[in-house]
Amino acid sequence: MTTTHGEPPAVGADPLSLPPQPVPDAVTAPFWAALADGRLAMCRCGHCGLWLQPPLERCRRCAGPTRFTDVAGTGTVYSFIVQHRATVPGYLDDLPYVVALVELDEQAGLRLPARIVGVDPAQVRCGLRVRAEFADLPGGDFTVAVFRPVDGP
Repeated sequence: MTTTHGEPPAVGADPLSLPPQPVPDAVTAPFWAALADGRLAMCRCGHCGLWLQPPLERCRRCAGPTRFTDVAGTGTVYSFIVQHRATVPGYLDDLPYVVALVELDEQAGLRLPARIVGVDPAQVRCGLRVRAEFADLPGGDFTVAVFRPVDGP
């Protein structure tokens, strides 16, 4: 959809111009509730202690019950991309931006996809130390985790 001048519509002009909104379910609702409270909580097995992402009702290692537990919110960029084109009009003003897999300090392999903020995309690299912050998602009632370099790029 474009305006009469060929420009993308303004954010908020219609629901399709907004970033995609999460759809919490019974398993993921505690994750979103923690973010709304300014906490990062990940799913963890109550029996063997394995951290799980994506969250599951039962542990994939021992089938034990899981629960959400707060994490420190620090980690390392494991992998990333620099997004130069917006697939949703709501992201046009953010270009270019970085989406990364952040490996959290709590466990090797515990990775969370998130945006990297507060740094020039050209300065992002694998191994960059980051810390979680929280940002409101435009157009909805959701807070998301974003990560910022701990000591600059």
